[in-house]
Amino acid sequence: MSMDNDKFKIALFGNLYQEKKSMAVQKFVSVASALGAEIVIPREFYDFLMQRLQIQIPLCRVVDSDFDADVVVCMGGDGTFLDVASRVGARQIPILGINTGRLGFLANFAPEDIEAVLPHIIAGDYRAEARSVITLECDEQELEGHPHALNEIAILKHDISAMITIHTSVNGEYLTTYQADGLIVGTPTGSTAYSLSVGGPVVVPGMHAMTLTPVAPHSLNVRPIMIDDRSVVDVCVESRSGSFLVSLDGRSASYRDGIHLHIRKAPYVVNVITHPDHTFFSTLRQKMMWGADVRQ
Repeated sequence: MSMDNDKFKIALFGNLYQEKKSMAVQKFVSVASALGAEIVIPREFYDFLMQRLQIQIPLCRVVDSDFDADVVVCMGGDGTFLDVASRVGARQIPILGINTGRLGFLANFAPEDIEAVLPHIIAGDYRAEARSVITLECDEQELEGHPHALNEIAILKHDISAMITIHTSVNGEYLTTYQADGLIVGTPTGSTAYSLSVGGPVVVPGMHAMTLTPVAPHSLNVRPIMIDDRSVVDVCVESRSGSFLVSLDGRSASYRDGIHLHIRKAPYVVNVITHPDHTFFSTLRQKMMWGADVRQ
């Protein structure tokens, strides 16, 4: 079906496991269509909506992989948002996250916000934060999949293996050798994710920093450290099993010992549309229960 090239284009993404989000999707489609927007949907999600949720979307364009849009709308939780961010990649299209999952730190709009927020989005009346991305490079071999991460790149042991040895340098200068279950190199956005769960610092978005947070280090004097995001982190791993895992925002692959990995800031950002009534600190208090008195 041909569409008007002058229409505002919204690419709609979502995960394929939340059937309970059908009401939110129907509301979005109804409001976006009434406002005259063109809806662009990846084929896999379109098939899920049509076959599993039985939602009819008559005026839309179905795409396979490549797409163009003015705004991307992500229906799901933070995991879905990370996946969508990797698919948007260097296009830098602003992403609006509508939370139908649990925490919703990145996906910070509620389904109830759709009717109020979409007219502002189509009018260009919104604010987007530029979130830094980190990228992974390897000297010895080509890396699998999408080598970029919005949250973190984690160097991890295999589940059944002993801890690993991670020789780590920053900008060519030796930092330390971690004896640990792993090492998380994170962005400010990722500071409230995996890194936080193993004792890493909370970093305000927009700070030009990366965090290095060890996972279960076998030493009492090894602590997380923040470095300038213009730095390059170099790691080389030794393990008893002869291999280790590399996880980029939860996408994991196994690699052999002895290869040299380099982690640096990517040459592009992810633009996250922010809720006008939410700040980073208010989200910390409300969703992470920052400062809550558990004695009550």
